[in-house]
Amino acid sequence: MRFLHTSDWHLGRAFHRVNMLGAQAEFIGHLVGTAREREVDAVVVSGDVYDRAVPPLAAVELFDDALHRLAGLGVPTVMISGNHDSARRLGVGAGLIGRAGVHLRTEPAAVGTPVLLPDAHGDVAFYGLPYLEPALVKDEFGVERAGHEAVLGAAMDRVRADLAGRPTGTRSVVLAHAFVTGGRASDSERDITVGGVAAVPAGVFDGVDYVALGHLHGCQILTERVRYSGSPLAYSFSEADHRKSTWLIDLGADGSVAAERLDCPVPRPLARLRGTLEDLLADPELTRHEEAWVEATLTDTVRPADPMARLTERFPHTLSLVFAPDRDPDDPRVSYARRLAGRTDQQIAQDFVAHVRGAGPDARETAVLRDALDAVRADDAAREVAR
Repeated sequence: MRFLHTSDWHLGRAFHRVNMLGAQAEFIGHLVGTAREREVDAVVVSGDVYDRAVPPLAAVELFDDALHRLAGLGVPTVMISGNHDSARRLGVGAGLIGRAGVHLRTEPAAVGTPVLLPDAHGDVAFYGLPYLEPALVKDEFGVERAGHEAVLGAAMDRVRADLAGRPTGTRSVVLAHAFVTGGRASDSERDITVGGVAAVPAGVFDGVDYVALGHLHGCQILTERVRYSGSPLAYSFSEADHRKSTWLIDLGADGSVAAERLDCPVPRPLARLRGTLEDLLADPELTRHEEAWVEATLTDTVRPADPMARLTERFPHTLSLVFAPDRDPDDPRVSYARRLAGRTDQQIAQDFVAHVRGAGPDARETAVLRDALDAVRADDAAREVAR
């Protein structure tokens, strides 16, 4: 069985102020062309098809075009909803669409019901695990405390139970949208932390032949059988060093995995430049970045006049301008935002308590803060579902 593994299309998303719809359409064309040329048996899309619960009309039209083109190839597609998608909206008409070979898996209750695709060696069972917001699905899976590891573990128990009842030799592929331990995040993924613990161990997925992950935007190999495809396009400057790609997976008769990484089309390279304004304007080594999308971090101790206008004379595609003066870390002018960089909501709340009263929260208070943050996150997720 040969299939393409992709995820995190984020249709409708812009890159800073640049409309990415054209680049997204080019990727869809590339995906369809690759499926045809490499004679794949299936395409799997591991969530975040759209960038938000209510996508713009142009994004919906592009998705509709993608479905028609894939169905027209006669190549089955298995697709799950991610944390950016509205599972209800994405899943509308799933039964009818499935008759055309496009299988949408958006219902948590259906995680143990696979899409069965045959090849010369028997069936391959594709199990779709849509993004599982712990607070919203814990009752469905019968777990006491909402947490990513608990609900994904319970979902995988259903997968393994179904697989155990199938003929010997049935191979299995799981699509999941999650933050798995060992994965490297970027700035463009929406935080899914619950209780301070977003990551789940790769061992949660034991017992299946291949796990097609979505959520993290960098292509990554956690194990030979557990991989992220990453997003096909960059959506933040933190992805400047990413090689955007999809996985071409050959699943052998014995469940062995052979993987080939296929590059995606790049609309424009990214560059992160740092230095004083005068250095950036004069450095001949930076000539190669003049046609790139640029994020410039200025280290001038005094903010220069008209920095964006001057930068765009040399780098016309400058999209982001950051000021980070070279100062001693103890300088009171060092920004609050820089002091908070890289800290979680839980850590920031605990630091605030320590700052106000001189001592950090005890174990009980830490639990109260965690529960409060979880409740806010669950309320936000419930509103997204209801929209």
